[in-house]
Amino acid sequence: MIILEGKAVFEGVAIGRLSIYKKSEQSVKREKVEDTDAEIKRYEAAREMATEQLQVLYDKAVKEVGEASAEIFEAHQLMVEDGDYIDSVENIISTQGVNAEYAVAETGDNFQKMFLDMEDEYFRGRAADVKDITERIINCLSGAGGGGIVTDEPVIVVADDLAPSETVQMDKDKILSFVTVHGSANSHTSILAKTMNIPAIIGCDIPLTDEMDGRDAIVDGFEGKVYIDPDPDVLAEKKQIVLKEQEKKALLEQLKGKDNVTLDGQHINLYANIGNTKDLALVLKNDAGGIGLFRSEFIYLGSDDYPTEDEQFAIYKQVAETMAGKKVIIRTLDIGADKQADYFQLPQEENPALGLRAIRICLTRPEIFKTQLRAILRASAFGKISIMFPMIISVDEVKKIKEIVAEVKKELDDAGIKYDKDIELGIMIETPAAVMMAEELAEEVDFFSIGTNDLTQYTLAIDRQNQSLDEFYDPHHPGLLKMLKMVVDGAHKGGAWAGICGELGSDLSLTKEFLAMGFDELSVSPGRILPLRKTVLETNVTEYKKEKGYAN
Repeated sequence: MIILEGKAVFEGVAIGRLSIYKKSEQSVKREKVEDTDAEIKRYEAAREMATEQLQVLYDKAVKEVGEASAEIFEAHQLMVEDGDYIDSVENIISTQGVNAEYAVAETGDNFQKMFLDMEDEYFRGRAADVKDITERIINCLSGAGGGGIVTDEPVIVVADDLAPSETVQMDKDKILSFVTVHGSANSHTSILAKTMNIPAIIGCDIPLTDEMDGRDAIVDGFEGKVYIDPDPDVLAEKKQIVLKEQEKKALLEQLKGKDNVTLDGQHINLYANIGNTKDLALVLKNDAGGIGLFRSEFIYLGSDDYPTEDEQFAIYKQVAETMAGKKVIIRTLDIGADKQADYFQLPQEENPALGLRAIRICLTRPEIFKTQLRAILRASAFGKISIMFPMIISVDEVKKIKEIVAEVKKELDDAGIKYDKDIELGIMIETPAAVMMAEELAEEVDFFSIGTNDLTQYTLAIDRQNQSLDEFYDPHHPGLLKMLKMVVDGAHKGGAWAGICGELGSDLSLTKEFLAMGFDELSVSPGRILPLRKTVLETNVTEYKKEKGYAN
């Protein structure tokens, strides 16, 4: 038995096999072949396999994200069968006497260059599609996977680290736990683990070798340990912990349908944070009162090009309809810093956390911003949607945003398109500047939601992605807690309601404090809704204030 230690970022115990996450890295060599006819038949078989894979992906995507978002896989099937592409591959094999992998790679490069040289933006965008199908066919030829995890059973995913764009494309049903060599407790891999309600460990010095792949293991998110080839007594002990956790969950199930009201009658809304439509089932399963944070940037991170208005509209509409009149707060594009999409071509920055990100991108690239706003507003006709803007630092920014929203509304009015004309507008409070201007900002918007991850980072001057600084990162810092109280007070004075959508909202050791501060809403990972409700139902805020010596 091998025991490795790391830092636990979500509690729980997972028992299963290890699956080493392999990034897609292709190295195609030019090789001479004698039988070109046989090589062409290899290519035809690989092409057929790629088409079958894309059909499976299309069918799965239709169920999970709707037809509009699934169309990309249908388009890729057509490109795999494109006559010009096929002719080029077969011609290179025949005339040069080379292997199919090289012929496909060469054709892919030529077609990508051809599309990139075109002036029409639509055709330029097809270059990324060519790259995707080329890699898929090469993988089919070589028998390699396209990166990621390939498994028929749920596994423990082991990786060096995982980017948001990688985690968002994983099949969540096949993941028992995450273990990474690097990463931060505040990384998006950690956030994803919390959303999925599965144990996760970072900073674990686990070898990423083929020898590790497929071995039996236990991830203990309480201890921050990974047991590889566990001894029978350890396995039995951990299975008992799993059973006890299941019993706790069964007791929490009894809280479904209950109001979030304290013993002395104080009400608070408990909403869920999600990253895509796949999380909706978890939201409903855990009885969330609404969605307090829909991270729309994952739509962009999961795409090879700017998602169109219709693609976004279909997703927002699906979320609104599924929530059936419950509040859905959509955060506008929050790209930048640790969340990068190559096609944005953002400049390299020495301090990306302080750079061009979130609302700053939207205000400097209004065409992207307007496309998203139109999609959200159109979807607002199908449910109770609110819009939230990230990384705000001034009243002037909010006024500029409202001007752009008004322009988009006029465009929709002129086109006769329905939308919620009274849609709520809110902002993220993530910077000390926004905290200090809370009352003035509240006069401009309907609500606040505090992003405690970034607010902590900027308040403590600690990069939340820097693992070596974890010991200095204190989300309970008295200065930060004072800021949270300032935000609530400022919001209420200015006529807005206030919530928390950052990770601190699910910290049960602070729930009573948040109730005493007067927060109207807490938005957390779906799996944290019922534990949070239990704490709310057991709390007497009046008595808590007396114990703490708070003034009425």
